[in-house]
Amino acid sequence: MDFEKAKDFIYKNGRPLDFARWKLLFENGSKEDLLSALAAYQNADGGFGHALEPDCWNPNSSPVQTWVATRIIHEAGLQDQTHPIVQGILNYLASGADFDGHTWLNSIPSNNYFPHAPWWTFTPNPEITYNPTASLIGFILKFADRSSDLFYKGSLLAQEAYAHFKSHHPLQEMHTVANYVELYQDLRSSSINDLIDMQEFKNLLHSQIQHVLTHDTSRWAVDYVCKPSLFIGSKSSDFYLANMYTCYYECEFIANTQEPDGTWAVTWAWADYPEEWHISKNWWKSELIIKNLKYLKEMCG
Repeated sequence: MDFEKAKDFIYKNGRPLDFARWKLLFENGSKEDLLSALAAYQNADGGFGHALEPDCWNPNSSPVQTWVATRIIHEAGLQDQTHPIVQGILNYLASGADFDGHTWLNSIPSNNYFPHAPWWTFTPNPEITYNPTASLIGFILKFADRSSDLFYKGSLLAQEAYAHFKSHHPLQEMHTVANYVELYQDLRSSSINDLIDMQEFKNLLHSQIQHVLTHDTSRWAVDYVCKPSLFIGSKSSDFYLANMYTCYYECEFIANTQEPDGTWAVTWAWADYPEEWHISKNWWKSELIIKNLKYLKEMCG
């Protein structure tokens, strides 16, 4: 695996946000620089847009793009509940925007007016999904004031989300499962153990992860498949030991599949908006570089 080629690609092609993430993760960069780059994608309502999620160029705030911001906040190790970015997200989630009373919308109507991947096209009366709701609930419970109405709302939503998970177990959609893993991790790190049965949640997630993982590794290089890195980011994960050998295999897979330019293959594409997809594909290459090298650093270093 060629670290220098990966670095060279980020330096030449990455967005300011990608560059700031790279610097923080691999070159002792500044958390403040990363948060400053992230703030450029935040709207006045506190939500995020502007193609923070590269497959959706909608500048308006949406739950999914806001969820991406929460993942970068987690990556930065930000714990300050009073930070303006965190407070903005909490305000957006408390506002009721893009919320049906139980879940935040996976896709919003204004997506259709901007370049986007087909899976972000809004259609009326979509099926209920907890992607990204489950993870957003975890963010609320981690960062909202415990005496606030929003925290109370998050507590009720967590119980609803878990009831849905149990009644639909096993889920078929890997990203929804990843959102539930993120909810579990936020509950665990916040020592919130009285809302749901955490041991039961953990056991169900163990079997759920096994259900959605793509065990046929011959597909990993050519298809959009489910690999352990979607759920397990470090050896401290509660789900690492049960998947240790598959995690190690993914380390080998990453090391052996780097492209000559330092990137990794993007295994999906848009049917429409070819010019915008060409740009987004380049953004995804930077994302995959960061994701893969972070995984190697945590799991195999």
